[in-house]
Amino acid sequence: MEQKPGSDSSGESSPRDESSSTNLPADEAATPNIPSHAAAPHAIEIELKLLVSSDRLADFNDAPIIATNARNKGTRKHLKAVYYDTPKRALRADGFSFRVRQSGARFTQTVKAESGNDPLRRGEWEAAVPSIEPDIALAMPLVSDKLRGDLERHSVEAVFNSDIHRHQRLVDLPSGTIEVAFDQGQLTSGGRSLPVSEIELELRTGSPSAIWELALRLAEHGSVKPSIRTKSARGFDLAADTPPRAPKPPKLRLDPSISLDEAFSEILRCCLLHLLQSLPSAEDGRDPEGMHQLRVALRRLRSALDLMRSVVSLNKLDLLRTEAKWLAGSLSGARDWDVFRKQTLPTVADGCPAVTGFDRLGELANERRAACYDKARLALADRRCSYFILGLGAWIEARGWRSEVTPEGLARLAEPAVNFARNILSAQHAKVLRRGRRFKSLPSEERHRVRLAAKKLRYLADFLLPLCGQRKSARRFSRRLADLQQELGIYNDMATTASLLADVDARATGGTAAAAIAGWQAHAMVGIEARLLKAWSEFAGAKVPWSIDAPEHQAKLVQTNAGWLR
Repeated sequence: MEQKPGSDSSGESSPRDESSSTNLPADEAATPNIPSHAAAPHAIEIELKLLVSSDRLADFNDAPIIATNARNKGTRKHLKAVYYDTPKRALRADGFSFRVRQSGARFTQTVKAESGNDPLRRGEWEAAVPSIEPDIALAMPLVSDKLRGDLERHSVEAVFNSDIHRHQRLVDLPSGTIEVAFDQGQLTSGGRSLPVSEIELELRTGSPSAIWELALRLAEHGSVKPSIRTKSARGFDLAADTPPRAPKPPKLRLDPSISLDEAFSEILRCCLLHLLQSLPSAEDGRDPEGMHQLRVALRRLRSALDLMRSVVSLNKLDLLRTEAKWLAGSLSGARDWDVFRKQTLPTVADGCPAVTGFDRLGELANERRAACYDKARLALADRRCSYFILGLGAWIEARGWRSEVTPEGLARLAEPAVNFARNILSAQHAKVLRRGRRFKSLPSEERHRVRLAAKKLRYLADFLLPLCGQRKSARRFSRRLADLQQELGIYNDMATTASLLADVDARATGGTAAAAIAGWQAHAMVGIEARLLKAWSEFAGAKVPWSIDAPEHQAKLVQTNAGWLR
């Protein structure tokens, strides 16, 4: 959606000390917990960060795309800021950040808020204040009643500081004007500090596609890492000495009346948001959930791309899917060893205290995990990864799938998405049931195929069930599908253990601990059989929510190597 200008674009300098933002009416903001009577000006910030090594940051100022299209040499500022929250971090928990920034003799108080499922957009409100001390009263109209009560009961406190030297320039492209900020400095909290070296790309006027276009051109000049992780998020993690968060996929809330084209756009934005949210935690490695969520994000993305192939069979779509598969393949070993170290090994060691060799097996597992994380970090640092993510963002923003679609395909994209959703869900559901026939007698490799089909159905249901209404029946079906997937996942993790044990030198443990794990899991696989059969039975007997009030004669879809065909 093209945005309205957020500031005067006739000159290089913004009238604010902050990066400027794009003004939108309140009903288009999609920010959380903002009451309709909010009195403060409401704006949407559209921004992408590119993380760059500190010794290369200045080089990007001379990149051809900057040198050719920047209006002039720009401005330089020394920005100092203090970020505030309640002692229990109520603002952050509700999706807000709250700071006062000093630039020269000016002080600007800023409240920012997460904004829907779009990875680049955030709500932003600003006000001039007399000093670095915050004026919480100015923020009160922006927050929910519950949060307002928290702020009235608990005073805000300084959490961390930022000290940033910024070189700011305006770059004019045919698709829009971008404010480019080269930021270098540090965040500090107590005795801890974190360096900052990044390029912020913020839309001033025009289409958000301009941000992705400029980011891709800068990636040609040198190594960059796309990021949506704010200084606020990094500072709060620094203050708490905790790893980056690894959020689960954001929920989609699709209006049943939207077109198929709009549904594709919303689904892909949601996938991209989850992917970008998962990257910092996966790379950090301290929380195993980060690597898990990154793999989930890539699987969901591949499912979304597969979903589109019945309407848009494009080379670009296939290329994106190939790149997602490459990146996921670079992460698989790290996740497998995380499960082994955090779940399998300690469970069996606690249950078999008389068995020796678990410590040595743990050391070997740690070595394997470290090697797999090194491999994963190399892939995440590879310019191929950056091009993939930036190319994906540009393709989604421009709705690139429309560029090579036939007239018939364009007509289908304009149709309501709900009938397409029902057909796709029906076809995948039938596939799961077909693979699971005589489930009780299926060998492990066939149950693995059921697991893969059920996982795909789970992602498709997450994407498409909101279009079908029937919320209560949809929740019941989703629970049963999730229960089946969980039990099949446990079964699969147990099967994976054998290959992991073969990868370590069992002789170094005397073979005893490895044998104990193998025996324990062989027994456990028998033990979970009843739960697995119950989960399958309940899923197979569940009423599907998308069939309610569905048209009598629906087009039948068949999955082929080329996608879903009618």
